[in-house]
Amino acid sequence: MELKDYVRNIPNFPKEGVQFKDITTVLQDPTGLRLAITDMQKSLVDLDFDIVVAPESRGFIFGVPIAFNTRTAFVPVRKKGKLPYETISETYELEYGTATIEIHKDAIKAGQRVVIVDDLLATGGTLQAIINLVERLGGEVVKICCLIELSELNGRELLKGYDISSSIMY
Repeated sequence: MELKDYVRNIPNFPKEGVQFKDITTVLQDPTGLRLAITDMQKSLVDLDFDIVVAPESRGFIFGVPIAFNTRTAFVPVRKKGKLPYETISETYELEYGTATIEIHKDAIKAGQRVVIVDDLLATGGTLQAIINLVERLGGEVVKICCLIELSELNGRELLKGYDISSSIMY
């Protein structure tokens, strides 16, 4: 089976007309999980970087093993109010409203090279907010790795100028 075969489509979730790409079926299968992490990680071969940054919660699933395998640090990006130390935050637009994410203010040092890992690239709003946080701390985003990209939502347009790889394109 190919990696794409492990993703389950759920029609009309979370609303009518949406084809939700469910990755729990990837995670529940040892081969699917291994394929996902291996495929995402292959775009990092020969790339010099210091830190993997990923948002909760699904970004953590892929970001931590990739950081472990590449012997780099892992930095979590969390929803507002979830990190215990001093943070910086970024608010961004959602389909219905806004969201705010945070990162510890000492998580990235100036000049550190950062890879952002997430499960999904859709409109690009979450990833752009993470880029803003990383760059405000002086980090350099050298790669963005996503498991799935919904190309019809044009997230790459918002993230123009950044190196993006996606394991599965829809």
